[in-house]
Amino acid sequence: MSAAPPLALYRRSLGNFHDTMSIVKRRFAVRPARYPKILWGIWLIAWALLTVAIFLRLDAGAGEMRGEWSPGFVRFTDFFTQFGLGGWYLIPAALCLVAANLTDWRGLSRHGRMIVYNWTCFAFLVLCAVGLSGLAVNLLKYGIGRARPLYFDSFGVLSLHPFAMDARFAGFPSGHATTMGAVFGILLLLFPRRWTIALAVTACIASTRIFVGAHYPSDTVAGFGLGLAFAVLSGLMFARLGFIFGQTGSKLPVRKRTFRLVPFRAPRSRASTADSVEPAVDQTQIP
Repeated sequence: MSAAPPLALYRRSLGNFHDTMSIVKRRFAVRPARYPKILWGIWLIAWALLTVAIFLRLDAGAGEMRGEWSPGFVRFTDFFTQFGLGGWYLIPAALCLVAANLTDWRGLSRHGRMIVYNWTCFAFLVLCAVGLSGLAVNLLKYGIGRARPLYFDSFGVLSLHPFAMDARFAGFPSGHATTMGAVFGILLLLFPRRWTIALAVTACIASTRIFVGAHYPSDTVAGFGLGLAFAVLSGLMFARLGFIFGQTGSKLPVRKRTFRLVPFRAPRSRASTADSVEPAVDQTQIP
């Protein structure tokens, strides 16, 4: 099959984009803003108190121990700390959305449309959770201007240089930890029964920022909580739109049975299909 000419790809991409926007606008219009009753104020206070407690108990010790870790351990943590970079998650998600936007959805089978649709929603969720939290943490860290532990001997544990726009003074919160918090939030929403494994892995990666001397413990705790909050907020918005999650009254968004990223057999029963599958018009049009 010959490749589509550039003009045809452009028209297809523009048409897919318009279809997507029309679906999002229509769902916002017809779906009520009914969100679970999450006690955000209590969680915010608990997060702030935990960050302050970690600051008072651990930050000074972490600054004093900087440079005392064994070279082998530092190399080990330096390898794993790279997985906290947002690019590992944002770039594949962006490429997935570009590919979906150029796809001829009407030429796919219903089963194929479901797979592409799910991957598109997942990529958009990653972009929202990781990308938006990344923007927020960069505004905060440069606005606060806390000196990193690498400069503990010169500036101490709490030296603030607001809007210095210098990487030396971009310690609070940790950007890598924010990314890991967002990743944990996504995994928590998609696989709630595996939350302990997801928390252990993401928290360990976030903690490597302490051992490489880039952040204090309180920086990582604050960043992790920030990323988690953005992931949950993104999940709530997706649930309202009916993408990936369904709306619930008092719990976190619940993943739909139709959301799978690997090929699966469509339900044979009409009743089960009617209960679990999105309206055909949205599945076939949304890129």
